[in-house]
Amino acid sequence: MSRAARHTGTAAWHHRAMRTELYDLVAALTPGDELEATHRAGVLAWLASTDDVYRRVKPATPPRHLVSYVVPADPGTGDVLLVDHRNARLWLPPGGHVEPGEHPAHTAARELMEELGVSGAAAVPIFLTVTETVGVDAGHTDVSLWFPAEVRREQPLRADEGEFAGVRWWSRAELAAADPARFDPHLGRYLRGCPQPPHSNGPRSCPAWR
Repeated sequence: MSRAARHTGTAAWHHRAMRTELYDLVAALTPGDELEATHRAGVLAWLASTDDVYRRVKPATPPRHLVSYVVPADPGTGDVLLVDHRNARLWLPPGGHVEPGEHPAHTAARELMEELGVSGAAAVPIFLTVTETVGVDAGHTDVSLWFPAEVRREQPLRADEGEFAGVRWWSRAELAAADPARFDPHLGRYLRGCPQPPHSNGPRSCPAWR
């Protein structure tokens, strides 16, 4: 067998293995509500029907593709770190597109380091959403896996000023009082499933604090 043939065979095996791993990653999620159950079923059908799930060409080819979100939260207060995204014109968790052949958990860790200069992303997502994009890059669909991350408020940040107009910590009270149109439309649902650090009076359902 030639070197080129061996390389092609190895690449094909890796491709099949990653496709199976992506399917299993989504299948392992327990939906927190009816909408997430609907999203999960649709994403599983999508993953079973195609391997063209990564953004290959900017801004949106193919028009539906994988994204990893990372939600940094202070383990002591439950405060959440969000970024004012220039293109989306929303306050969002850090994150980005999953590169071809990349595991979404690696994307989450990479984006957290590239965008804020910190580590702490969990290895397993806890939430799944399907969202039509808005802002400058409107018109495509993000299939987003949400990863919790433990980041303390006092940790120094190195924000990507080219991508973000601002970075700030939000308390749960501030988020509850703010206009939900300023945020990802599913952020509130994520926080309801992962509402408080374990020593508070709230539920203890978030794996980031176990």
